[in-house]
Amino acid sequence: MATDLSDLNAFVAVARAGGFRQAARATGLSASALSGTVRRLEDGLGMRLLNRTTRSVVPTEAGQRLLDRLIPVLGEVEEALDTVKGLRDRPAGTLKLNVPVSAAIMVLPAIVPAFLEAYPDIVLELVIEERFVDVLAAGCDAGIRYEEKLEQDMIAVPIGPRRQRFASAAAPGYLDRRGRPEHPRDLLQHDCLRSRGSSGALLPWEFERDGEIVMIDPPGPLIVNLGAGVEVIVQAGLAGTGIVFLFEDWLRPHLDSGALEPILPDWWQEFSGPFLYYPGRRHVPAPLRAFVDFIKANGS
Repeated sequence: MATDLSDLNAFVAVARAGGFRQAARATGLSASALSGTVRRLEDGLGMRLLNRTTRSVVPTEAGQRLLDRLIPVLGEVEEALDTVKGLRDRPAGTLKLNVPVSAAIMVLPAIVPAFLEAYPDIVLELVIEERFVDVLAAGCDAGIRYEEKLEQDMIAVPIGPRRQRFASAAAPGYLDRRGRPEHPRDLLQHDCLRSRGSSGALLPWEFERDGEIVMIDPPGPLIVNLGAGVEVIVQAGLAGTGIVFLFEDWLRPHLDSGALEPILPDWWQEFSGPFLYYPGRRHVPAPLRAFVDFIKANGS
């Protein structure tokens, strides 16, 4: 027979209190409701569990045996529930995020150490890839992507810098040798270091100034998959192999040091920063809720 846990709790409460009215005061339920619950339990088992008189309510032999087995079991159930409830105050467990390489390099390093220090019982697992995935099907709790790739049914929370740009740059030696472009179309006469997206298509270079958008597909001696291979492009650019076109923040250390010289900075296109996204659900896992609250509180 299928028995509700609430029926068993009602039986234990009455047996411990020694009466329905006493149990009603302890549980907040009515005496009649408790009586009906115990009667339903007895009917389901086909035996009496409590002997009732006008003066007392005591367990039968069967009732006492059931009581002796139930009390430790229900205690373990209550302890387990308290443990889970405790996660609201001290979140624990694994938080698995699906993120692109750009977020892993430019966004998360400023967030992860402080977050893990604040929540020592959380293990953060990062799956770093460029393709847009169904985070739940991929076994992840949430992901980080840019606005144009988010689906409408996702909850999106800003994370990281709110405005970003793509930057074009090259080593000064390369520009001294090949000349400095004055318009995006001049790049068609240069060696450009290219990357492919997760779809396999070469990513176009897009520039914008005063409302004018110029999109080009320049030639070049090097092509890598967007992701881990991007560092090869950076190193090739530093070596003077050609022109790089990547996130400004990615190139910023080399621009500041002078190892790379900005090209056409007035044409660098600006776009909104990334978002943490996750499916809209009533009960968000405690580690994810802690992460969301953390980035909101810290303006990350």
